[in-house]
Amino acid sequence: MDTNLMKKCNRSCVIVLILALLEHTLADLKGIATAVDCEPHRPLYEGFIIHSFPWMFSIIPYNTALGFFSHFINLQCTFNWNFVDLFIICMSLYLVSRLEQVNKRIVAVKGRYLPPSFWRTMREDYNRAAHLVKVVDDIIGSVIFISFASNLFFICLQLLHTLADGIKPVPRCRVGVPDKRPLRGYEQAVYFVYSFLFLVARSVAVSLTASRVHTASREPAYALYEVSSETYCIEIQRFLDQIHGDTVSLSGLQFFNVKRGLALTVSMFYY
Repeated sequence: MDTNLMKKCNRSCVIVLILALLEHTLADLKGIATAVDCEPHRPLYEGFIIHSFPWMFSIIPYNTALGFFSHFINLQCTFNWNFVDLFIICMSLYLVSRLEQVNKRIVAVKGRYLPPSFWRTMREDYNRAAHLVKVVDDIIGSVIFISFASNLFFICLQLLHTLADGIKPVPRCRVGVPDKRPLRGYEQAVYFVYSFLFLVARSVAVSLTASRVHTASREPAYALYEVSSETYCIEIQRFLDQIHGDTVSLSGLQFFNVKRGLALTVSMFYY
């Protein structure tokens, strides 16, 4: 087992959650700036909640309990949205580590003469790792599909807001009084630009990490092609046939396989 696997997962979680917290803070800062400028007669938190959830409080009157509940649900949704991508990243790292166990054992015996029984054992170990990938894919395929679809939707949405509003301050609600907004009206522009860049980076990270599962499943073939003619046997041929005849990768409900080509296509689309 990869001894650094837990460190890689923890590092990914810390980085993504810190960046997500900053995004959520900027979103709240945008709401606070609007409340300070447009609702000075209301308590700050009340004005912030009303402008953050206008679709709710335009129908029902504001009350503090409902405001806290709405804010909590919004924070929980933000966490769940980022946790989905983190879950895919950590699962991909685990599957890659299992496949690389076989790869490292094959590379370690490169150039040595080994009996067919060794290659049969390697093929069976590879088959177990490939079967694990398929089992995991059957379970989390819907999660992967939702992750890619939601990321694409919100990236397009944030890009639309950024291009439509531009990098400029939001016009003031009250003219002739001192501007008390923290960033003098640039809160919305900063939030949309940062959110767009963060979503692109997170989506590319998910795509590249998940595509490593397919890449790792193909790596044994390179070592097997370098086996000498004296060592070559029917078990090696079966091993190669299995590697090239089966697609070992994560997918989105079988609608698409997450491979390096898809990851690069998604990256180019985002940029």
